Amino acid sequence: MSTKVTWFGHAALGLETGGFNLLVDPFLTGNPVCSISPEECEADFILLSHGHGDHLGDTVAIAKRTDATVITNAELSGWMDKQGVKSHAQHLGGGYNHPFGYLKLTLAIHGSGLPDGSYGGNPAGFLLTTQDGKKIYMACDTGLFGDMALIGEEGIDLAVLPIGDNYTMGPDDALRAVKMLEPAEVIPIHYDTFDVIAQDPNQWAQRVESETNAKVHVLEPGESVTV
Repeated sequence: MSTKVTWFGHAALGLETGGFNLLVDPFLTGNPVCSISPEECEADFILLSHGHGDHLGDTVAIAKRTDATVITNAELSGWMDKQGVKSHAQHLGGGYNHPFGYLKLTLAIHGSGLPDGSYGGNPAGFLLTTQDGKKIYMACDTGLFGDMALIGEEGIDLAVLPIGDNYTMGPDDALRAVKMLEPAEVIPIHYDTFDVIAQDPNQWAQRVESETNAKVHVLEPGESVTV
């Protein structure tokens, strides 16, 4: 058994694991670097890290079309219910055995207000333990924080980290995050979508691989890695 992780651009991800299709933060419509349309996406579950428009994206439309369950914090789960979308509420530090694996919501240093002004609760990252025991940490939108070292104690097979700066960790702090997490492999995301978060991911990858034991996968939108 393996898990296929696809980057669609910005922070949007697709995971195929244990016979299930997962989407993470599906900002597709209006995403200038996106590799897929909302109508092309299949989803059994959608993981929503926070309420900002470049992460909420097409969540509601995709969930209604596919009958997917949205997994997110309690506040966003309540908002999803009002949109007529199935949801499963969790919160920071809490985990649950879903059909695709054990998912824990982790701390993220960020905001979460919804585009309509509603309160979006606390932002989160995701730590997924797949059915075959692989650990995938999706930091989502966050700054660097010391408890990443505790997350690293889990034994991370793949870390998906923002490197864009301005709104999230930049390259320097993302490198420090890799040193704390000690993952086997890394995917950089949340860069180059807009000018304000333009970065050189290949230069960052060289730094990571010269200063840590992690292998970096610099993906083009639509490309995948298998864990």
